[in-house]
This record gives sequence, structure tokens and C-alpha cells, in this order.
Amino acid sequence: MSADALLRALSLDPRKVALERNREILARSRFSETAIEDGDQLEIVHFVGGGDGAAPDEGLVIAGKRYNSRLIVGTGKYRDFEETARAVAEAGSEIVTVAVRRVNVMDKNQPMLTDYLDPKNITYLPNTAGCYTADDALRTLRLAREAGGWDLVKLEVLGDKTTLYPDMRETIKAAGVLIDEGFKVMVYTSDDPLFARELEQMGCVAIMPLGAPIGSGLGIQNPINIRLIVEQSQVPVIVDAGVGTASDATIAMELGCDAVLMNTAIAEAKNPVLMARAMRHAVEAGRCSYLAGRMPKKRYADPSSPLAGLI
Repeated sequence: MSADALLRALSLDPRKVALERNREILARSRFSETAIEDGDQLEIVHFVGGGDGAAPDEGLVIAGKRYNSRLIVGTGKYRDFEETARAVAEAGSEIVTVAVRRVNVMDKNQPMLTDYLDPKNITYLPNTAGCYTADDALRTLRLAREAGGWDLVKLEVLGDKTTLYPDMRETIKAAGVLIDEGFKVMVYTSDDPLFARELEQMGCVAIMPLGAPIGSGLGIQNPINIRLIVEQSQVPVIVDAGVGTASDATIAMELGCDAVLMNTAIAEAKNPVLMARAMRHAVEAGRCSYLAGRMPKKRYADPSSPLAGLI
């Protein structure tokens, strides 16, 4: 019979395979005119593959509210509020951190962040940046709630100006008071799993371990501890501080973190708006990679193509 007839007798679509007869590759246009005879050696090949898609991402849930974006950005260090707004839009962020500062009563025409980022469309997350005692942090967030009615807040109490590491004793003290007063506390913490567990048990709604010192851009310095915090936590774990570039954000998400918070990495880039776009894609890629489940690491090579049917 002809090559074409043979393939159809084998329930193979001639359009989807390649045929070699006696070490000669037959052009598909010759299938119908080429006779297959006794003793011919035939090779029939096609493409193989497989794999399932990643599990669906149901979004980030903080204190009962769902967000599509897993990238939280700060609003400081930009050239102006217009650039801030453009970067936030490009990042696709639905939560932005905001500092609480005194009003300049001498300049009534000074622009305000709310003129560029509408709190009705984006969640403002008041933080306590620059606070070095629990009392200062409490005062700041009480004023923030009075000013905007916000009860979802980011607590950070710093230990010193050189490292900007959190003072965990003051952090725990402030967190306890805020939770008692009805605040929903997202808390900046060291990458110590024990402190992270204590803060969650107290009632904090998100744990935010540092990846590296604030504004350093050094990336994730202690991935083992970050992963331990992720594995033990029942509330969102958000890497806060230390991200320098898109690959750092991806690594954080691949460790299983629920989100990443950054400011300097975007604001101090040569092109902040473009970097914001890169960070959005990096966070999304890292999340997909985590959900897909990475391949196991192996000591030796392992061929990716199946050996069955080898030519």
C-alpha cells in the first residue's frame, strides 16, 4: 500500500507526522505515490509534550478584603505626585503606603497626594515610618485614623538610624495596644520566625518580614527564614524592604510570600514608571511559578525528552 494509506490504516493523520523510509525522509507531498514494500524500515515520529496549567490565583486577602494585585508600593521619594501616580498605575497596585506628616499651614496651595491618588479607588495604608518608640507609632496611627478613617495600618517601630531594623520589643508593645483599639495591623518585623509567630498570635492581620535593610536594594538576604515564616503563617506574609530589582521580587514570590511591598526600588530607578511595570510582571511571574511548583533539584542531569520512541 502507499505511505498515505499505511498511515491512515494506523489511524495516524499524515499531516501530523514525519515518515522516514529506509533512512530517507519522505516529503509529505509524496505519501500518496510512494509504495511501502516488504522489508522496508519505517520511522514514524511526532511531537510529544504535556503538563497542566498552574492553579488559579484567587487574589490577596488582607483583613477580609480581596485585592487582585500582590504588589504594594510606597509613595515617597518620587520627583513629584504626578510621577507617583503614574508609577502606581503602571504597577497595578491597589494598596499604597502613606506617611503621616504635619500640614504645611504656610502654603495652602501645596499639592496633596489625595489630589493624585483617590482614596476611594485605592487603599491608603498609613505607616509609622520614622517612629522609634511605641508611643510615637501609636500617636501617629491614631492621628491617621482620625484624618482618614483608616483602621488598616502598617506598623513599624525602628531600632536605629543606621540599619532601620525593627525594634521588636517596641513593635510588640505597640501592636498589642493597636489591636486592642480595633486597628487591623500589618506589621514590619525582623525575619525571625518566632517573632513572626508571636505577632500573628497577637492578632496582626499580615506579617511583613524584611528582605534586607530598608532602602538597601540588597534583595532577599535570608530566604530560609522567609520560607519558614511563610510555612507557619495563616495570615498573609509580605516581604517588606530590601527589594532592589525585578528578580528580587520574583524570588520573594517564589518563596511563597503573598505579596511584596517596595518603594525605593521603583522611586529611585532611572525610569520609575518603567521599573513599576517590571515589578508588576515580576510579582505576577513569581506567583505563577510558586503555584506551578518548581521541579525538584537533582545532583545529576536528567533528559527532558522521553527516551521511549527514541529514533
